[in-house]
Parts: sequence; structure tokens; C-alpha cells
Amino acid sequence: MKPQATIAALVAVALIAAGCGRSGSGGEETTPGPKAAVSGDFGDLKGVCGPGGASGSPAQGVTADAIKVGVFSDVGYTKNPEYSDLAKVFTSWCNDAGGINGRKIVPTVRDAKFMEVRQRMLEACREDFALAGGSAGLDGMGVKERLSCLLPDFPAQTSQVQANGADLQVAQTGGSAHNRYAGYYHWLLKEGYPSSAGAVGLMGGESPVTKVLGGQAKEGLQAAGGKIVYDGLFPPQGTTDWTPYAQAIKSKGVKGLVFYGSFADLAKLEQVLTGMSYKLDWIDANNNSYGPAFLKLAADSLGAQNNLADLSGVHPLENAASNPATEQLMDLYAKYAPKAQVTLPAVRGFGAWLLFSKAAASCGDALTRKCVYEAARKEGAWTAGGLLAPVDLTSADKPLQCFNVEKATPQGWKPADFKPDKGAYRCNVPPYRFKGQYGRPLKLADVGKSMSDVK
Repeated sequence: MKPQATIAALVAVALIAAGCGRSGSGGEETTPGPKAAVSGDFGDLKGVCGPGGASGSPAQGVTADAIKVGVFSDVGYTKNPEYSDLAKVFTSWCNDAGGINGRKIVPTVRDAKFMEVRQRMLEACREDFALAGGSAGLDGMGVKERLSCLLPDFPAQTSQVQANGADLQVAQTGGSAHNRYAGYYHWLLKEGYPSSAGAVGLMGGESPVTKVLGGQAKEGLQAAGGKIVYDGLFPPQGTTDWTPYAQAIKSKGVKGLVFYGSFADLAKLEQVLTGMSYKLDWIDANNNSYGPAFLKLAADSLGAQNNLADLSGVHPLENAASNPATEQLMDLYAKYAPKAQVTLPAVRGFGAWLLFSKAAASCGDALTRKCVYEAARKEGAWTAGGLLAPVDLTSADKPLQCFNVEKATPQGWKPADFKPDKGAYRCNVPPYRFKGQYGRPLKLADVGKSMSDVK
């Protein structure tokens, strides 16, 4: 296997592990002309950003005038600037509103280029107050360094098991010990498509990351009443001929398929299945595919195959007009980065920036790492101003409370008929805690530290 192909495959799998993809593109924009007064409110959050009389330098990366924040990205490899676009949009808005108690946010994009996570983390350890609104495909490679230097992290999403739920991290995607798709799987197999429960298939690229994902999916599906009749692996770099895999799916009578791989590969597989006149009850395209790119690639199969994705409590972007917070986010992008695409990771990332800023603002003049982390941990029903369904952030291992399902159609992504009971979401779903051993997130004790070391 060629090294470059291996890396490309790991990129795709790592992005799926994070629970969403990177399908946007755009460049940095400038807005000429005088600036009007800007409100520091977002959604139902009041005074997230605003002026103040902050003084002193209470922590690394914090001065009387500025707060240095690191933003992880793989833009040098993926060529996708969604996290740098996001940092520009959020910090431009927040700074125009007065900053955090008068301190301007100064973001530094830490481009890991996929394989340089540790190097970028060491740089962040030397310069940044905290990390916010970013992600790296191989984020597990830098957790030891981050914990060793006691650097708080407010990620848009996480990928690897070492990072997902690590100490000094406040993430909005649910605890790693719980199945974040428990409600989704229950709906698929018990309500939406009960006849598919006895014939569920799994497919994934053959890699260590996918083995973890596949193991968790298998356990979660079986716990929801599913019977796995096909568990197929394909080369991690994809294949030129998906016919044997489509034939295996058909011969096993698979009615529901969970696919772990790039959405480009899924689109190719679906073209073969459709050409064979074999239609499944459902295909979990996962929210890596949620965006216009998959719709374009799978155009010939969208009417024949039933592609679904669980957004895990993020309000649908296509229905922004019905949700003030999502509409406000779209407006901010239109103002500060009009050529950038708002993606699912960007929505979560904006929520991470909001969480960091609200917590930092509550610390007042004495802005320390301990204060900002502990303030964020007090959020028991965090919605990022209305961008998300409520998430309990009071500990690192709380399960997600809500889910929402999207369906890919020839007319675009649309909410599926999953019977929401709280606005755009279905909530109060029974949690499922994994029984299998899939690794664990790193803790401060793993690097000889404890919370008493955090200042």
C-alpha cells in the first residue's frame, strides 16, 4: 500500500470518527467601510462578548488587551479552511462587539497538516491561553502534550479515542463511554424500519480506527435489536470496483447498512447497488455526508436509495429560517466570510467558541485556565444560544439527550419523519453505555498531573 493512499484513507476515517465531515470551501474576506455598533448577544445568550475594563496578565496568553487562542486544523492537507473561516467569523464578530470584557481575541490557526499534531500542540503550549473551535483528524497524537502543559480545549469535534473526553476538554458531542447514536438506532430498528432489524450490514475501510468504530456500531445496533448479517471491510484507500461488495450486500439480503468510509466511496457503492436494482430500506450515510458535496456525487442514486444521517442534536442548516440562532449564524458568515460555506463542524465549532467566550467572560478580570474550564463545566443544558439541542456539560461522560435525523433527497437534505418531540429534535432517549473495550481518553494522571496543578 502506498503511504500517501494510507494517509488519505486515515483522513477519511478520522473525520468519520469525529462524527461529521468537511465539505465546505471558501476564502478569507474583508468587509470595508465603517463599522456599525455590534451586539454581543447570540441567540438566547446575552452579553457573550462586549467591552470592559480588563487589566493585567493573569495567565499565559492573556494580557490587558488580548487573549491568544489556538485553533487546530488540517487545512494544509485537506485544503478545507472551515475552521480558519470559522475563527475569522467568530472573532471578528466578538471583537467588533468589544471582545471579552474588552480583551480582543487573537486566534492562531495551528495547521497540523494531518501528521503534525504533536508539533502544533507544543507550539500552542508555549503561546496559547486555550484551544477553541478546531479539530484535527489525528487529535489523539497531541493529548499528552496538551495535558502536560495544562491547556484547556473547547473543540468543534474530536476524532480519536485518546482525545474524545480527555481531561481539561469540554466537548459538545456526548461522553465517549456512551453510544451517541442510541436514539437513532432505536428509531431505525424499532420504529422507522422494523423489518430491517433482522438484516443489518456494516461496511468500513480496514484500519485500526474503523475497527473501533465498527465495534461500537455493532454493539449499539445489537443493543437496539439489530442482527448483523454482513460485516464487510474494504481497502482503506477505497477500491476501483464496488461490484463485489454490492453483490455481497444483495446476497446477504441486507436491508439496513451502516457505512464507515468517505461519502465519495459510498456514492460509488450506491451507484452499483442502484444499477443492480437493489434498494435497501435505509443506508446510514453518517453526518460526514451532510452537505452539498454528497448530494452531487450521489445524484443518480438519491431517488433510489434512502440515505439518512443523525445530526446528533444540531439544528438543520436548510431550516435556518425557522431557528433564530442558526439564522444569526448564517448572517454572521454572510457579513464576515461571505464566500465560506457553513458546515456541520462549523456549527459545532461556533458553539465551542461561544462556550469558551461565555465562560471566559464570567471570569472577569482574573481570567485563568482553571476559571474558564470550571465555568464551562457548570453548563447543564448548553444549547449554544439555540444552535444545538440541550447538552449536559457538567461532566465529561454525560450521554447526548437528543437526536435528529436528516434524509438526502434529489431536492436536498431534509428532516426525516423521526417524530421529533422537542422542536427539531427527539429527546429523553434511553442512554446506552458501551460494554466492550474500545480504549479510553487520556487523563491528567496519565502525565503525572491533577486538577490541583491547573491555575
